[in-house]
Amino acid sequence: MIPSRQAALTQLLQRLGIEDTADMTTLLLIDRALTHISTGLEHNHERLEFLGDAVLRLTATEFIDRQHPTLSVGACSNLRAQLVSDRWLAELGQRIELEPLLNLGAKAQGDAAARDTLLADATEALIGAIYSGQASLEPIHRWLTPHWQTTSAAVLSAPHKYNSKSGLQEWSQSQGLGLPTYVTEQRSHGHGDPHRFESSVWVGERLLAEGQGRSRKEAEKNAATAALQSLPESSAPQ
Repeated sequence: MIPSRQAALTQLLQRLGIEDTADMTTLLLIDRALTHISTGLEHNHERLEFLGDAVLRLTATEFIDRQHPTLSVGACSNLRAQLVSDRWLAELGQRIELEPLLNLGAKAQGDAAARDTLLADATEALIGAIYSGQASLEPIHRWLTPHWQTTSAAVLSAPHKYNSKSGLQEWSQSQGLGLPTYVTEQRSHGHGDPHRFESSVWVGERLLAEGQGRSRKEAEKNAATAALQSLPESSAPQ
């Protein structure tokens, strides 16, 4: 690894508050985590992203158990969904200034629409790299806990804002309209394509809104969010 790259990755770990993990093995793993598959290089982010997904969910579960031991299982599940979402990961990637460190191929560099997806994937791979280098969840807790505390406070103070499907269901039932239904179709097969799935949400025969996403779940959530935003303030759930 060239000295300038090593210095930049060491500074990244310092920004995360875990600079004591900056041994060469960890730095090489982080370099790999920030190398996108579009480069054509054999050592890229994919497997570390796969690992990071599992590590992130387990660490978030431990965080919720430690910080919010009295929450119901349903509330824990809803909160965790926010703490591990692609949107949250992309925002975290921006906060820690990850984008300038990404090693991207020409196609990925020119795809501005995929910027959030690239950041989310890289942040998840970074989590996998730190865990793989240290074989411990504690560095991940030290890094993510302050960010999760902020997000948790926001989610728990306004749950309907962050759980749009639940909020829309509450609204439709309060209006005597029954449950919302979602019609979701796959529009492409591109992994990470933010328009891969398209969902429309209906109440009875009335189309409320549409949404797109990288997964069925994300598309339906975005459709529900759009539907809630379209409701008159007087009838929207608080």
